[in-house]
Amino acid sequence: MGLTESTVSLLASWGAGVLLPAVVTAVIAYLCGCFNGAVIVSKYILRDDVRGHGSGNAGLTNFYRTFGGPLTFVVILTDVLKAVVAVLVGVFLVGQLLPVDGAGAQAAAAALAKYWTGLFCLLGHMFPCMFQFKGGKGILSGGTIAIMIDWRVALVVWGCFLVLAVLTRYVSLGSSAAGAAFPIATGVVYQDVLLLVMGLFIGGLIVWKHRGNLQRLAAGTESKFHFHRS
Repeated sequence: MGLTESTVSLLASWGAGVLLPAVVTAVIAYLCGCFNGAVIVSKYILRDDVRGHGSGNAGLTNFYRTFGGPLTFVVILTDVLKAVVAVLVGVFLVGQLLPVDGAGAQAAAAALAKYWTGLFCLLGHMFPCMFQFKGGKGILSGGTIAIMIDWRVALVVWGCFLVLAVLTRYVSLGSSAAGAAFPIATGVVYQDVLLLVMGLFIGGLIVWKHRGNLQRLAAGTESKFHFHRS
């Protein structure tokens, strides 16, 4: 378990040459993240922006509660595919633009690219420049990023989410737990300081975006999830 070469030593070997690939992959990943499924479907297909309803959040849960129907699957597909594309493009570009020799370096470079692009894709989802920086809370895209990173990280993250969301029917509680579990799973699986820091940012963003939900949970006013629309 863990990487045979640290990402810090890999970055040191790349030197200043890493700056351009880092910027390019970050921009691409952020723009991918900006394609918010809930906003695109509600605003341009249904002509009724989801951010004007319910919690005001541009996420899957609020979309389902507001509109329901088969277009919910379009929202899911959009938020999943954009995370997949962002991570795959990031890994490809790092492999093409930077020197990576040896299996250990390749594994470290791939992991670094996944976390880096995953972080910026999540930022795009949460703060999309094309939608007044008002996006979603990132649980679906974040969960997809976890799957793209490593099945062991995904197992912990999705396990925490599903157990709490199913048992309590509070999606926000499951989402917050998943965010908190992200850096823990990262640390256990990779045992790499830099990846742990980026895992903290990814998980921290998800928990921070759910801060209002956590306050309502503490006050006993948070809404439970139901498969039927009220």
